[in-house]
Amino acid sequence: MNLEQKCQAVELLLTDVDGVLTDGGVILNNEGVESKQFHIRDGLGFKLWRQAGFKCGLITGRNSQVVRLRAQELNLDIVRQGIVDKGTVAQEVLKKFDLKPEQLAYVGDDLIDLGAIRLAGLGIAVADAADEVKEAADYVTKTPGGKGAIREVIEVILKAKKVWKDIIHTY
Repeated sequence: MNLEQKCQAVELLLTDVDGVLTDGGVILNNEGVESKQFHIRDGLGFKLWRQAGFKCGLITGRNSQVVRLRAQELNLDIVRQGIVDKGTVAQEVLKKFDLKPEQLAYVGDDLIDLGAIRLAGLGIAVADAADEVKEAADYVTKTPGGKGAIREVIEVILKAKKVWKDIIHTY
């Protein structure tokens, strides 16, 4: 199956956080309060994805109040934090929505994401991902993590599904 065919099958988009929605940096202040920087185009990308009628969510290895707040702001369907085995959790999410692996796109950047990337019908690595992740992926973004990589992924998939123009006509 080629990239366009894989994109056309996707109904669910799951992504890692650190290194994908962020540049991978974690800032802790003297009180231990964590902050992260998210790219605003990724946020609009999620909105467009949901507007097109598809499900999306996060599976991350860390626990963070910042991630909870961002996910709530984006109205995501799935938020799973503190996850080591992302492949198993991705399978659980597929089961929850009665979907097959080929209907999943998963975006990651590091070794912990390999299980989910290999499971997904469309496994995706960000441009600055670990080499092993890029090798396992069906698609490697041109954009690095934290710089709009998710927006790029969403555009690629929605264009392959031939719904991009219909979704953005209001802008």
